[in-house]
Amino acid sequence: MSHGPRSGLAAVSSALLAMSRHLEVRDVLKTIVASARELLDAQYAALGVPDDHGGFAQFVVDGVSEEQWKAIGPLPRQHGILAAMLREARSERLADVREDPRFEGWPKAHPDLVDFLGLPIRDGDEVIGALFLANKNCERPEGGCGFTEDDEELLGILAQHAAIALTNARLYERSRELTIAEERSRLAHELHDAVSQKLFSLRLTAQAATALIDRDPSRAKGELQQVAALAAEAADELRAAVVELRPAALDEDGLMATLRTQIQVLDRAHSARVTFAGRGVKALPASQEEAVLRVAQEALHNALRHSGAEHVDVTLDRRGGGAVLRVTDDGSGFDPRAVRRAGRHLGLVSMRDRASGAGGTLTVESAPGKGTTIEMEVPGG
Repeated sequence: MSHGPRSGLAAVSSALLAMSRHLEVRDVLKTIVASARELLDAQYAALGVPDDHGGFAQFVVDGVSEEQWKAIGPLPRQHGILAAMLREARSERLADVREDPRFEGWPKAHPDLVDFLGLPIRDGDEVIGALFLANKNCERPEGGCGFTEDDEELLGILAQHAAIALTNARLYERSRELTIAEERSRLAHELHDAVSQKLFSLRLTAQAATALIDRDPSRAKGELQQVAALAAEAADELRAAVVELRPAALDEDGLMATLRTQIQVLDRAHSARVTFAGRGVKALPASQEEAVLRVAQEALHNALRHSGAEHVDVTLDRRGGGAVLRVTDDGSGFDPRAVRRAGRHLGLVSMRDRASGAGGTLTVESAPGKGTTIEMEVPGG
């Protein structure tokens, strides 16, 4: 191998452990590419996941700056060497990729690639990706490739484990999509029940006001005021449900901006004052950001719907390499032990599961008449 036996084994072990830590497909792809480039000491590495239309659904690079990547332009199509790897499902090791008859050039801003090592990532008989490296940092033999047979074998081992990691990440994302669909169904059911009850009360109250308007105008006025109050409550239920049903824009906006936006809407939709403050939090792994967002939503739901709080404060602060979320309200509070004994959970089980699934912890501080604080900490990447 290009590395000594001991250092090579340690490098492979580190690469495999890094891949196993991530559950999001994008995070797994980035880790595979970075691990491959470091493992084989190459200047460039890339991994493409093919789509069904002759292009790539995802294409991740390592060794190219953000500015250079933007200047390169659109994602590559499945042509040339990449197409050969996907179609023929075999490895390619070339002394100079530019001299291969299948080479079709690259955009002006693209780095100049010379020696090349690539191979498909396979899940059984299906090719689920193409992984390649270029420009090994070494003295090249005269007319030969800097990448060796040992490098090819080592990359093959990495690719086998990459296939497992990528397949697991896809399964996780599908499972999460099903969970989100179930949550949306639950919220829709809650919305239906809550608004139906409000509208039923609204109709009865309006009928009572109609019956009283001639014989008891003062009582009819009171009933009409109740109609206005019920209509306002129904509007609040609708606005809150829209916030919860709306897909979170985590990928585009990040956790901080997504939380701030949702809390601003909740502040407008409810009579309670809802505030947010965030300080110094860096981007977290996607699975952790989603868990933090969902716990914040559940804690806000409890505070705004059940506690009678006048103020709800949400903070997100940096702690070490991770973050800590805190949702505090001045509502009625509760005895967490009594809630558990009564079989009621107020979403606490769900929140603890989300925190645990993201590698974090959740603590609940509450007492009757003294409000509630939900705190979640995640370690970061």
